[in-house]
Amino acid sequence: MLFYEPLFLFLYFPVIYSIFLLLKRFARISLGWIAIASCLFYLWSEPIFFWIALASSVLDYILGKRITRNAGGIWLAIGILSNLTLLSVFKYMGFFIEDIANPALTWSLATQLPVPALALPIGVSFIVFEKITYLVDIRRGISPPAASFQKYLFFVFFFPKLLAGPIIKYHELEPQLAKPHLNLELIALGTERFATGVVKKVLLADPAAAISDQAFAVPASTIGQVDAWIGAVSFTAQIYFDFSAYSDMAIGLALMLGFRLRENFNFPYAAIGITEFWRRWHISLSSWIKEYLYVPLGGSRGPVWRTYLNLFICFMASGIWHGANWTFLAWGAFHGFFLVIERAFAARWLNALPSLIGTLLTFFVVLHGWVLFRARDFDQAWNITSAMYSMDGGWTVYVPPQIAFLVLASLLAALCARWWVPLLAPVLSRPSVRLIARIMLVLLFVLAQQRVVAIPFQPFLYFRF
Repeated sequence: MLFYEPLFLFLYFPVIYSIFLLLKRFARISLGWIAIASCLFYLWSEPIFFWIALASSVLDYILGKRITRNAGGIWLAIGILSNLTLLSVFKYMGFFIEDIANPALTWSLATQLPVPALALPIGVSFIVFEKITYLVDIRRGISPPAASFQKYLFFVFFFPKLLAGPIIKYHELEPQLAKPHLNLELIALGTERFATGVVKKVLLADPAAAISDQAFAVPASTIGQVDAWIGAVSFTAQIYFDFSAYSDMAIGLALMLGFRLRENFNFPYAAIGITEFWRRWHISLSSWIKEYLYVPLGGSRGPVWRTYLNLFICFMASGIWHGANWTFLAWGAFHGFFLVIERAFAARWLNALPSLIGTLLTFFVVLHGWVLFRARDFDQAWNITSAMYSMDGGWTVYVPPQIAFLVLASLLAALCARWWVPLLAPVLSRPSVRLIARIMLVLLFVLAQQRVVAIPFQPFLYFRF
């Protein structure tokens, strides 16, 4: 069930929200209702995996009660192992058998293991990471165990963030569960944020996806320089507008229910340097990697080479988290490499450059990384990257002029956010300007709904992860 499709907008959410508003004076009952509605939401999307995730949540809740700051190491280990097993079986087992075990067996024993036909559950990586965070934070003394299973169930299955984040921590949500706060201002702010996400997804991300899909479908033997650049730029726009749109919708829906989720994007394409890019892109994942992988590995303590190794390992892990494919691992290594050289010496060079040049250089690196991320294999990544610098100007991809203008203008605005946001923020805060902006948003939202009815749904990219 997609947030912007009619089933959600005109049936599911109005029904559960109306009942929630009727029950909001009774905090425990209203929270229980949202927990049930969230479970039904995930059950609709994943009718089989839901029950596995529910059983795993029961185990985590029991283990959480046994873990304390000074004891329970064995229970923590069991919890982490059970969650990683869940992720490994559904996300990586097929990849491991097909790409690692079977080639080795064929070489040594001339036999092969059957590859299990397991569909990747939507949002499994986000669910597993949050469940591990809950257990580790109890052990660290940062978070208390959930006071009731209802509260833990709410944390795991809260439907706005369930399918693609942002990744949240129990101790961030727990105070809001104790004292839910809802008023007209939050409802208005949440509605505006949700509508912004719908507009981003339907009017920017999906048209960019239609173009990038064409470009990445061009046969390697015929792809030319123009097609290659169109594919790279359009996917760079698509993945940003698609994922940030989901985050906008999730944050907006949560606000409408009286909950504040952490921000997940802060104009990442305006970054100067890959380090800043990762402070602005998928912020909740970057924070997770830092707190639960980089720091336990030793962080910046110890010799310089160890810091570089820790950084590289973390981004290799980030790559494989995104998907069971060698290209994702290589994409993580790609970012890890640039983070290391930036930390070693390149940061000084970037800081010495005019900020516009630094932003463009960073965007250039990120764009090439997205080619590797989007490609189905290394051959396609190489063919597209080499075509970008060939002399063959072949152009077969159809790009509607109005769509090209809209996507490129929005991408340029994201690139230049470092300069225009501080300048326009005072203007945009004026009541008259805010009113005009909201009217325009309503019109764009209506236009987006017309497009949703006319064109088949395109799921969010990060549902695959």
